[in-house]
Amino acid sequence: MKHLNRFDNILDLIGKTPMVKLRKMSAVSNTLVYAKMESFNPGQSVKDRIAYHMINRAEMDGKIKKGSTIIEATSGNTGFSVAMISAMKGYKCILTVKDKASEDKIKMIKALGAEVIKCPSSVPGNHPDSYYSRALKLSKEIPDSYYLNQNYDKGNSEAHYLTTGPEVWEQSEGRITHFVAAASTGGTLSGAGKFLKERNPDIQIYGVDSEASILKDFHETGTYSEPKKSSSLEGVGKNIIPANVNFEIIDKFIRVSDRDSSMAARYLARTEGIMAGYSSGAVLAALWQLRSHFSPGDFLVVLFPDHGSRYLTKIYDPEWLRAMGFLNGSQQLTTEKEKIRQ
Repeated sequence: MKHLNRFDNILDLIGKTPMVKLRKMSAVSNTLVYAKMESFNPGQSVKDRIAYHMINRAEMDGKIKKGSTIIEATSGNTGFSVAMISAMKGYKCILTVKDKASEDKIKMIKALGAEVIKCPSSVPGNHPDSYYSRALKLSKEIPDSYYLNQNYDKGNSEAHYLTTGPEVWEQSEGRITHFVAAASTGGTLSGAGKFLKERNPDIQIYGVDSEASILKDFHETGTYSEPKKSSSLEGVGKNIIPANVNFEIIDKFIRVSDRDSSMAARYLARTEGIMAGYSSGAVLAALWQLRSHFSPGDFLVVLFPDHGSRYLTKIYDPEWLRAMGFLNGSQQLTTEKEKIRQ
């Protein structure tokens, strides 16, 4: 029950996140740019939406009950959301994560009582050591366990069709012309995108992809090819084709580099006061690439998936940036800032 600003439990805070105007990008692109701030969810990420919806559905279907163990393969944010909900509902939780997941995320997940198993990020999705394969194997070995499988369970995109899409439509007063979000499992982009396209087929749905991902190439060619490089980006791109990616409603994929994504996130913090995560930086970097494609009457909504506090040891750490080769010597962190000011 909700009364004024009182709620029965933490899960009642999921969804209904605010949208904030990005002043600098609105000026540079000569149009309106608003960010959907998913860090305002209680788990500080957009993944609260899908974890809550998928677990509720599994409970109703009798797949999860008292004493069950919930298993998931995650880049970190879904894991935190699953761990948070498991803690509140009394389930055991085991999460397989890629070894590139930030230590900040892993420590936060463990603080909620979940078990975390690191898996190599350099292996293909079908490799027995991949975080997908490990999660599936565990679900077969552990009695009374359930593998959520966010990549293939359509409850993922359904959650965004039922919540994110309607919120964006209402908050933009139906004026939205472009929706830009990171592409990974495909749930956010496809679920919200489907809802928005049903309201107005002319709305452009843009997916942001990493340099190591196969999604952009698959969208353009229809052919699967193994990734040719690695990426430090979390929650952006895939080396598999998830069932939740609805390529038919996605108009365009924009590929961004790890470095540009890092710098864009730092720029966002220092100019808009918004401390967002690595994938949010990727979305902003994609918007920078597209800035000359928009008209004064356009209304852009970009989705920022999570909070920057989960990347203090990565993109917000100058030493990490230098180790990654994103900074050289005494090079300043103002490259993107100065570029946008010009």
